[in-house]
Amino acid sequence: MELRELHAFVAVVEEGGFSAAARRLHVSQPALSQTVSGLERQLRVKLLVRSSTGVRPTDAGAALLGEARAVLARRDQALRTLARYSEGGGGVLRIGIPLEFPSRLLSPALTELTEACPDTRVEARHLSTSEQLAALHAGELDVGLLRERPTGREFDAMLVNRERLGVLLAAEQAAELATEEGIALDGLAGLQWVAFPRSDSPAWYDELTAILRSHGLDLGTQAPEGQRLIAEVKLAAVSAGRAFALAPPDWSQPIPDGAAWSPLTGHPLVRRTWAVWPADSRRQDLGRLVAAFEQPPGD
Repeated sequence: MELRELHAFVAVVEEGGFSAAARRLHVSQPALSQTVSGLERQLRVKLLVRSSTGVRPTDAGAALLGEARAVLARRDQALRTLARYSEGGGGVLRIGIPLEFPSRLLSPALTELTEACPDTRVEARHLSTSEQLAALHAGELDVGLLRERPTGREFDAMLVNRERLGVLLAAEQAAELATEEGIALDGLAGLQWVAFPRSDSPAWYDELTAILRSHGLDLGTQAPEGQRLIAEVKLAAVSAGRAFALAPPDWSQPIPDGAAWSPLTGHPLVRRTWAVWPADSRRQDLGRLVAAFEQPPGD
């Protein structure tokens, strides 16, 4: 087995499908599928159960997942150890990225890092805030982009983005509710909020639900734990006409004809993202990356 094969397998399992994993690894989906299929042939065991809704590991795949993560973590630890002997940092810089983080911020920062520290290789993982914080505590990430700022002195943090969230609705509903200023939050009463699980980001979830409830919205039941609120889920839910979802104005997902995005009147919902890293880190490449993020404008 090669490290690239293990890396590909872990990405597919963590992303729940080949398309998302291919985007994360910056490779084509056919090439990624071929790599994983080759690994299965090499090991003579089926690692993934493929379906129309994504993939999940078999028992053998789950066993390999733990071993693969351990091997990759040990590799990264070795690279970090050797990076201490290089003034520029070097090695692997592991970054945690939440869903819906705007590429207009991430891409320029990564480009600037590459130009300043060409020996650094970036390894990005799509993780929730809670998953990123756990990975930072375990030494499995070098920097995370979190929806809430951690307490204590173990980590340093810098605010890197503010987004005034708008609302996704069925197109006909949006046309009925929209004014020149947008849609009033209390106008969404009677619709089900398409929510993310509270465990993904407890502080942000509590802040968000408090505002929604203060506008008279019935939030219903929480989203199932472990279920990712991906764009396709949002669009499918709102298109049926009985729910609403929240999204930023520069949402990268194409919106179909049956749905529409509108700003919220008065911009009551502001989502913040912090870059968070260990306070004792002395990596110059990490410092370069953090410095590359532009300070967001005021609310």
